[in-house]
Amino acid sequence: MSSDLTVYYDGGCPLCRAEIGHYRQCRGAERIAFVDVGRTAPEVGLGPDLDRADALRRFHVRGADGQLVSGAAAFARLWRVLPHWHSLGRLLDLRVFGLRPLLPLAEAAYRLSLPLRPRLARLIARRHR
Repeated sequence: MSSDLTVYYDGGCPLCRAEIGHYRQCRGAERIAFVDVGRTAPEVGLGPDLDRADALRRFHVRGADGQLVSGAAAFARLWRVLPHWHSLGRLLDLRVFGLRPLLPLAEAAYRLSLPLRPRLARLIARRHR
């Protein structure tokens, strides 16, 4: 069965593993290929437009059409595949007069969260010891 979406995630990051673990349990997850690009994962074919270093820095997804998106746009694309999250994904992708006004705000929030990721990952790792 082919996937509607390929999600690239850092399997070495406790925060990423927890989040992806949640998405894997959601209805609709069978339509998604989850690819661990962590440093301990085997080399995987990410495509010519994505290397492991970039995949580890930001959240990326690739649609069945081959289009690669990252950050908030990637979350919106993922959420649109999962029925429970579909409305939030549509809201981020909502176009008003040809513009998607919420996506830049979500991207700004995503970028602000990136420096917190290592700290959150350490907190999660400590909790699971």
